[in-house]
Amino acid sequence: MIGVLILLIVVAFLAFLAFVAYKMVKPPRFVGDWTPKDLGFDYEDVEFTTEDGLKLSGWWIDNGSNKTVIPLHGYTRSRWDEVYMKDTIEFLLKEGYNVLVFDFRAHGKSEGKYTTVGDRELLDVKAAVAWLRRNHPERAQGIGLVGFSMGAIVTIRSLAEIDGICCGVADSPPMYLDRTGARGLRYFAKLPEWLHILVGPLTKLFSGGKEVHPIEYAETVRKPLLIVAGEKDPLVMVDEVREFYEKNREINPDIELWVTDAPHVRTLKLHPGEWKRKVGEFLKKYL
Repeated sequence: MIGVLILLIVVAFLAFLAFVAYKMVKPPRFVGDWTPKDLGFDYEDVEFTTEDGLKLSGWWIDNGSNKTVIPLHGYTRSRWDEVYMKDTIEFLLKEGYNVLVFDFRAHGKSEGKYTTVGDRELLDVKAAVAWLRRNHPERAQGIGLVGFSMGAIVTIRSLAEIDGICCGVADSPPMYLDRTGARGLRYFAKLPEWLHILVGPLTKLFSGGKEVHPIEYAETVRKPLLIVAGEKDPLVMVDEVREFYEKNREINPDIELWVTDAPHVRTLKLHPGEWKRKVGEFLKKYL
């Protein structure tokens, strides 16, 4: 009888782990109702296909410039996010840039069953850049990225792996995805961090992706990069970001680090004027 009870407990625990892992790689779809038209800009609904066959949905806002910025949203969010994406899109357009913005796989209105939180999302950015070059080559003479959280991970990777991208802004980038994932379990689900040791392998099993650690790119990124980190961020520790910065600046003279007092991806909300000034100056200098 005791053996049966133990078996039932073990089975229930494994089922719980599988449920948590499944929810982590299959976030709820976040879709809003505002468009760039609400910001005063005409736009075009666009769609492009990744190397692995997924159709991604986005907006193309032609602002008449030969320079385009691609904002990249974070995990569980989409182009409709109003914490940082809406303000960023409006800011970039008012700065005179064209904007190409899309939903990562398994987010918003894009295809994809699972997110890989920075792994295969690199293919999403590649598809966006290819679409821009193919359809609007005159608008692609300078291409920059502004990424938040998961989008910041992909920004760092893109600077190292995608030709033609001039520079990038990475706001609140996790440097060790396993550590950030463990903190996320505690912060969002009120679960113990150690549970990630068991949940992590299941997330990779479901999604088919690999765990990406941007710290591993500290010795390969050689393009201009502005990193924004918050001291009150419960998911990304400033010391981890500083570790990347110290390693990268040995080979990259054009890396900048700005540490604020904000929580995760909240610097734009708490310090909008300073964020826009620093990001604006960075893009003007390098894009």
